[in-house]
This record gives sequence, C-alpha cells and structure tokens, in this order.
Amino acid sequence: MIKEISDRDYEQLVSQGKVIVDFWAPWCGPCSMLGPVIEEVAKELQNVTIVKINVDDYPELAGKHGVLSIPTLLYYLDGKLADTSVGVVSKSMILTKLDRLV
Repeated sequence: MIKEISDRDYEQLVSQGKVIVDFWAPWCGPCSMLGPVIEEVAKELQNVTIVKINVDDYPELAGKHGVLSIPTLLYYLDGKLADTSVGVVSKSMILTKLDRLV
C-alpha cells in the first residue's frame, strides 16, 4: 500500500525497514508515468513501505532532502538514506536498488 504523508510523518515512517519515498507532484508528467510502476512494486513487496510526498505541499521537505527534480525516489534502510533515483525508472531498477539494501 502506498501512503501520502506529510512532513510530520516523514522521520517516523522512514525509521524502520525498507522504505521508498516518492517525491512527486500531480502536474508532473514523468511522475504520472512512474506512478503505476510504484503501485506494482507496492503490490508485490509487502515488506517495503512506500510513501509519497507532494512537493507542492511540502517544498521545504523536498529541499531538505536535496530533491531538485521530480520524480525522485529515496531508498531508506532503517532510517538511513541508502540510494536515490531521479526521473522515470523501471520496475527492475527499483527492485534492484531494494535488493541492494542490506
């Protein structure tokens, strides 16, 4: 399941396990292309938390995490940023990055 979160929830949600944070915006074409890919990953991997942050609603959070372009995915393992991808990426790329989180 994918959750839309706020800046208040961010630290708590990335603190445990494998987490992908999707920085996006509703007007962003590439974000719309990546959305279904993220949904497939969420359905297949129950042990990964996937959350979305709308950069229009939380620009300061995007800036704090160095997000300059969207979509940007941040991959966390137990609260530590482990990897990043920018732009539309394939499902296999996302799965590979998740597999490397150990």
